[in-house]
Amino acid sequence: MTILVTGATGTVGRHLVAHLLAAGHEVRALSRHPETAGLPDDVEVVRGDTTDVDSLAAAFAGATAAHLINFGHGYRPLDNGDQVAVAARRAGVGRVTLLGGWTEGTLEPAVRASGLAWTQLRPLEFMANTLADWGPPLRAHGVIREPHGDRRSALVHEADIAAVAATALTTDGHAGRTYTLTGPEALTPRDKVRHLATATGRDLRFEELTPDRARALWTAEPPALQLYRVAPGGPAEKADFVLGLYANVPATGSTVTDAVEQVTGRPARTFAHWAADHADAFR
Repeated sequence: MTILVTGATGTVGRHLVAHLLAAGHEVRALSRHPETAGLPDDVEVVRGDTTDVDSLAAAFAGATAAHLINFGHGYRPLDNGDQVAVAARRAGVGRVTLLGGWTEGTLEPAVRASGLAWTQLRPLEFMANTLADWGPPLRAHGVIREPHGDRRSALVHEADIAAVAATALTTDGHAGRTYTLTGPEALTPRDKVRHLATATGRDLRFEELTPDRARALWTAEPPALQLYRVAPGGPAEKADFVLGLYANVPATGSTVTDAVEQVTGRPARTFAHWAADHADAFR
């Protein structure tokens, strides 16, 4: 079967391509810039963009399944989800996985109403966000300075998201299911710093800021936090948005699920595992 992977050069997409190739499937990757995609030679890379439905005809043609992401440039939810769903259905795609971003866009309801066999993937927080959020400050001075240091998040390894997607795309029993994906534990920022210190062999520290101090710093010099970058408004509004989430983490954000093990048959990877894999990025 030929499987189309959108977002193939992204955090989850590269892992998904590798999973599918290892299982012997034909993989077609959608990329805005095929010449710099850097994917394995046996991947068919086609030029296209989910925000431009006219570019998707060749991508969907002959594909029996597709991995779709609900966001485009700047992590903004797609506003043409109905067109994407129609294009997939017309091309004969039978099975899709949907990877959501920060908020639900137009793609999820369009696919659910399309007649396609869909599986929705809802990771709570990517472990990979730690690279962009904490890599620069930890490399520079070995300290993470944030408010609400006791908040907890059930982060999930990006490779586990891909493993769930690969299973849902290639085996039966997942149509109409929504999987909330987490790792095996809910961690505080202090916990994460401790794991990174162990992985790197460095003396890394967490320093708690008061909310007022964090707001003053973030409005004067925007932080690397991905959540901050995608938050709405200007610096003050972004700071207030992130501070509000940090102070009131939804119960779902810190609730561990066993969805990864249910779908793939093996336990979800720990953050300690992820930290060991990426230790060089924090040295």
